[in-house]
Amino acid sequence: MINKVVKNATEAVQDIPNNATLMLGGFGLCGIPENCISALVELGVKGLTCISNNAGVDDFGIGLMLKTRQVKKMISSYVGENAEFERQLLSGELEVDLIPQGSLAERVRAGGAGIPAFFTPAGYGTEVAEGKETREFEGKMYLLESWLRADFSLVKAWKGDTAGNLIYKGTARNFNPMMATAGKITVAEVEELVPAGELDPNQIHTPGIYVQRIFQGEGYEKRIEQRTVTP
Repeated sequence: MINKVVKNATEAVQDIPNNATLMLGGFGLCGIPENCISALVELGVKGLTCISNNAGVDDFGIGLMLKTRQVKKMISSYVGENAEFERQLLSGELEVDLIPQGSLAERVRAGGAGIPAFFTPAGYGTEVAEGKETREFEGKMYLLESWLRADFSLVKAWKGDTAGNLIYKGTARNFNPMMATAGKITVAEVEELVPAGELDPNQIHTPGIYVQRIFQGEGYEKRIEQRTVTP
């Protein structure tokens, strides 16, 4: 069995080149590849196209790479928590492709499944539809959307084994499983790394066939953008 374990995040991302396209899993700040993002900031790679549900916040997540001007383009659906993102967008420093959240998820899933395009009603009649093919099905108008794929997918799981099998917990299952399938090289960071064979096959969310590199992360902050509690 192939052992896919690398020592740490630095080793996992060291060959990501300038101008690469990256997918980064997670939902808001939940389940994001914190260690890989920090390693990319240290690596200083530039001109990145980042496909992610979110753009992080000013001092965490993808926001760290925006602050160091490493991101050329963001392909996202939720970007409302990042003032630096807003500044770069309005000043023309950052290319942005805003996509309805369901369409983003399905475009990533399609990329992993080898489906180059599909029709969806989301976005029809809005700016999202500009320049795209439309077609009527059973009296309703639909919009043609294309797949999304990446040079590298960076995902974060709760538990994984040395063969690359992954189990996610809770909200971290948003975007991480589909992005793991859509990258030429998928890097997984996990909170707990166990020997192959220890995970229950019925509980595995991402089979190891999709993962090329895996390492046990450290120092997870697991921040919450807007903490809301009852009085």
